[in-house]
Amino acid sequence: MFSTTPTVKNFANHYGYSDVNPYEIVRRVSDRTIEVRRMDTTIDPSWKRDFIPGGFFGHTANNDSQKWIIVSNPANEVIRIRLTKSGWRNKSMRFQLADKPVHFYDFNF
Repeated sequence: MFSTTPTVKNFANHYGYSDVNPYEIVRRVSDRTIEVRRMDTTIDPSWKRDFIPGGFFGHTANNDSQKWIIVSNPANEVIRIRLTKSGWRNKSMRFQLADKPVHFYDFNF
């Protein structure tokens, strides 16, 4: 059905439409409840956006090759998420547990 073992993963990535935001697991309350904290992200200076003007706004041709610097920030708010029948969630956000943090900003949305 679904996994109840958050102990093997250290991160919970938040999926909001096409964007992904990294959270780190800071405490395991139970098999079905964990506390997570959002991580800070800055775009890696080695990645340059290949912007093509036109249409309504334009298009980022290398959108799928983004590089981000992701760091922990203990000052960020800690939130609680729970394992439901439809996956890891809080009231309005859905998460997927992962071995590494992921950040993706959809420049083409």
